[in-house]
Amino acid sequence: MASVPFDQLDGEIWFNGEFVPWKDAKVHVLTHGLHYASAVFEGERAYGGRVFKLTEHNQRLHKSADILGFKVPYSVDELDAATIELLKRQGFSEAYVRPIAWRGSEMMGISAQANRINVAIAIWQWGSYFNPAEKLKGIRLDIAEYRRPDPKTAPSSSKAAGLYMICTISKHAAEAKGYADAMMLDYRGQVAEATGANIFFVKEGVIHTPVPDCFLNGITRQTVIELAKRRGYTVVERTIQPEELSSFSECFLTGSAAEVTPVSEIGPYKFTPATISETLMNDYMKEVYPAASVADE
Repeated sequence: MASVPFDQLDGEIWFNGEFVPWKDAKVHVLTHGLHYASAVFEGERAYGGRVFKLTEHNQRLHKSADILGFKVPYSVDELDAATIELLKRQGFSEAYVRPIAWRGSEMMGISAQANRINVAIAIWQWGSYFNPAEKLKGIRLDIAEYRRPDPKTAPSSSKAAGLYMICTISKHAAEAKGYADAMMLDYRGQVAEATGANIFFVKEGVIHTPVPDCFLNGITRQTVIELAKRRGYTVVERTIQPEELSSFSECFLTGSAAEVTPVSEIGPYKFTPATISETLMNDYMKEVYPAASVADE
């Protein structure tokens, strides 16, 4: 993480079509997105000077905005080009990328039909989401109090800012107990995901993961499933009950920030990071670097 506040970093931010000094990328206190969470975002990583699956992320940004009832005023191609140029301007080869779109301050209230849709992209250097030493031996997760909501009550297929409120609460509560993160159940009491990453389990050489019907089907999740199948592993997407956790031998998380991170504990349940977790962790890192995908250059 940065040693200075994020609003004080150096460089530039792409803001509504222009590259502006980092410290000048500001919004008004009455911005609708701040008060009513009318914002969508993405989390991406650059490896070796290339953003992994950049277009897929910007396509999802557009889809998320559509679900929230607004249109991103820049095409996917324009967002791709802006991101590539900004990465060059920032001078980073290894970095985190955060595009965000939100309703502005033209109207203040539940209804915001006339509000401008603003878009920004910020890129900064960011190390491992989890402590590197912890990552190798497996991180410890608490079991969150809050649950992923019924998709009939919240736009769960959108990467909407408001859906992460309970994630922050849950992660803070877990960290206060000495855990790195928390596993969340869904509204039915079934295993869902971690606060910002999808979750996988291993039993007798078979990989099991919850069906993403009330949380995001992560881009990293999809990538890791593909990598697992390339290796010949069987991947089963199914309902997973909490009481099943004692029957799994391995567990790992996937996400753009988390990458592939083995898990050693979830509450009272223990896991041992082993061959499948390590293999997929290594395969993912090979996949994301440009040198590993020469055909995509």
